[in-house]
Amino acid sequence: MDINKQPGSDRAQHEIEHGKFLASGETEAIWGWGSAAGARRAEKRGAAIIKAAGLRPGVRALELGCGTGLFTRMFAETGAELIANDISTELIERARETNPAVTFICAQFEDLPSTKPYHAIIGSSVLHHLDLGRALLKSYALLKPGGVMAFAEPNMLNPQVFAERTFLRRMLSYVSPDESAFVRWSLAATLKSNGFGEIKINPFDWLHPAVPASLVNSVEHIGSFLERMPIVREFAGSLLIFCRKPVK
Repeated sequence: MDINKQPGSDRAQHEIEHGKFLASGETEAIWGWGSAAGARRAEKRGAAIIKAAGLRPGVRALELGCGTGLFTRMFAETGAELIANDISTELIERARETNPAVTFICAQFEDLPSTKPYHAIIGSSVLHHLDLGRALLKSYALLKPGGVMAFAEPNMLNPQVFAERTFLRRMLSYVSPDESAFVRWSLAATLKSNGFGEIKINPFDWLHPAVPASLVNSVEHIGSFLERMPIVREFAGSLLIFCRKPVK
């Protein structure tokens, strides 16, 4: 399914154009995954999502916002039955090249057809690009009873994230026009109001992509300590989000 052949919202069109921009350059570098520190962050993030979602053989999972397929590869290596979705034709074509065994659907997430329900819906840095209300309604509909969502998303309380999503937005080409970030307490309330339970949202990630390779281990060690400190932990760069659709 190709969203470019269908009428869409302004938000969807902005994301399509942003995908073209990302695909025209060194995408992983633009996202911050290309450096030694960025690669370590991606590895840690992917592992956290895999653990939270319980990905393994026999689990049917839908990855949202697969982009170039960096995390798709990690998710697929678990043996789960993985379907990956993105709105960008350019990005998803690159994902297909490196993940030939994965099923890809190029479409706006809210327009995905209802099929066999999923055990898990997962993604890295994608929910904050979506209309959250519509995305949660769609996710709830696509999940089987007892199914889970697991995402890693930017934390609005982190100073850099806050600056990027507010007063610096217009100056940063890597920030799309409609993307935002989350405060974990308000996000938890939104998830609850949309019917989800067992909600857990934990701040994590103090390793910046610009950290030199020689300092990655040291900064990661300090970050692990900061993630356990009350108050201070709230300013970490990312949020690990987990919730479950109740069993009726």
